[in-house]
Amino acid sequence: MLRKLYDMTLAWAEHRHALWILAIVSFVESSFFPIPPDIIMIPMILARPSRAWLIAGIALTASVLGGLLGYAIGALAFEQIGQPILQSLGKADSMADFSARFNDLGFWAVLTAGLTPFPFKVITIMSGWTGMPLATFIITSIIARGLRFYIVALLLWKFGAPIKDFIEKRLPLMFVLFIALLVAGFAAVKFL
Repeated sequence: MLRKLYDMTLAWAEHRHALWILAIVSFVESSFFPIPPDIIMIPMILARPSRAWLIAGIALTASVLGGLLGYAIGALAFEQIGQPILQSLGKADSMADFSARFNDLGFWAVLTAGLTPFPFKVITIMSGWTGMPLATFIITSIIARGLRFYIVALLLWKFGAPIKDFIEKRLPLMFVLFIALLVAGFAAVKFL
């Protein structure tokens, strides 16, 4: 199954509308979709290294815009659904404490999630849910996602196919690590 999903994303990368597909995947990955845009970026950049910076720029822009959707989901869903439930359970005070702690570290949380395989969608939704200042969220998202996508573009532009070979040879391991990080991310959210 994993190999089929990987092959499908490679096919997307070769599609004539690949830049639009990349934009859509980057957008939805920042708010709810589980597959990172890197899977599409890698073959696109390898096929046309001269477009590496354009590809990274599209991924960055769409990812930050998708992050704003994640932020809105957190902000709107919590106020309408989450907060009344927590109040009925007597947990509103503990959520206020968590919100304050998260926002104290918010810049670093967004930066870390934006740069690493940690699910960025978790942080975008939590940022809205805890009321992180929107300007902080946007600026940090631009820095983090920009670094991530432009570093990937630089490595692929400079080293090319050997990087792809590394990823393909270790795809099952990388998938297991991704799932482990995803589970750890949700566990951290639950227990923080």
